[in-house]
Amino acid sequence: MKIVWSLIIFSVVVIIHELGHFLLAKKNGICVTQFSIGMGPRIVHFQKGETEYCIKLLPFGGSCMMLGEDGMATEEDYDKSRSFQEKSVWARISVIAAGPIFNFILAFVFSVILIGCIGYDAPIVGEVIEGYPMEEAGLQAGDKIVKLNNESVKIYREVSMFMQLNGGDEIQLTYERNGEKHTVSITPRYDEDAGYYLMGMRSDGRIKGNAFNTLKYSVYEVRWWIKYVFKSLGMLVTGQVKATELQGPVGIVNVISDTYEESSKYGTFTVVMSMLNFSILLSANLGVMNLLPLPALDGGRLVFLIIEAIRGKKIPPEKEGMVHFVGIVLLMALMVFVMINDIKRIL
Repeated sequence: MKIVWSLIIFSVVVIIHELGHFLLAKKNGICVTQFSIGMGPRIVHFQKGETEYCIKLLPFGGSCMMLGEDGMATEEDYDKSRSFQEKSVWARISVIAAGPIFNFILAFVFSVILIGCIGYDAPIVGEVIEGYPMEEAGLQAGDKIVKLNNESVKIYREVSMFMQLNGGDEIQLTYERNGEKHTVSITPRYDEDAGYYLMGMRSDGRIKGNAFNTLKYSVYEVRWWIKYVFKSLGMLVTGQVKATELQGPVGIVNVISDTYEESSKYGTFTVVMSMLNFSILLSANLGVMNLLPLPALDGGRLVFLIIEAIRGKKIPPEKEGMVHFVGIVLLMALMVFVMINDIKRIL
């Protein structure tokens, strides 16, 4: 069953991403030649109109192939007016950006379902631990944390993440009590048992709210996961996270399996909520990663399109194609490296 869940999550996240490209391509009159889920050889495929729909052997990734997308086809090969390259730069930007945007929309929809079912984790102090800095600063149960230094706080997990990155440095903490905001200085204390620095508070738990709060905190939920991905990338760049700790599809499947096994002890509802939570993470992650300005990714292609929009003329397709080709080679090398690490961890 855990493998089934992995396939469902990967498939839904990838389908929605490629559907974004597909729908915007169709809206802009671009001919889509192939819409595929998975990678490698085809196992199921059929033709409908001008588009071939495929399911491929490896259940990771997908593609939405458009006529003239690589700029290498000739006019005799297709109706030039329906070529990707012949559309306006803004139409092409909308097509490329649609994939990541659809992932963020999917993450939001899943967040609405999740928060509607189990509530949201507002940054409200549930308990102040005796003898710790928060008690010394005068905070009380029921206070709402609104800022840590100059960083806005919307959900409780942002407090936890901030503490992991901040260590023992002094913090300017702003909280709200009875509608009034107060700012205090707090220096976290290292806890030997926990193994990290603590301010001395516990969460008030998840709160179920009305429809408005559900929608509002669903936006905060997606914001949190996007922020989490960027913070993780920052930790990778600064060396706080090692390259060997990166996880690819194999590692993600393993994490989904572990999550399934743990949550299945508490019933079907817990399993579904856990899988929804993981889907939000994966969808937001895919959206962010694809927007990175790297060759071969959507973000890299957007860089070329934005440059074209600014300078008023296209970059020669053969030059752009070479950059993306190098990007694909490097990306495949990274995928192999990550997969080897995943397998080593499992073994």
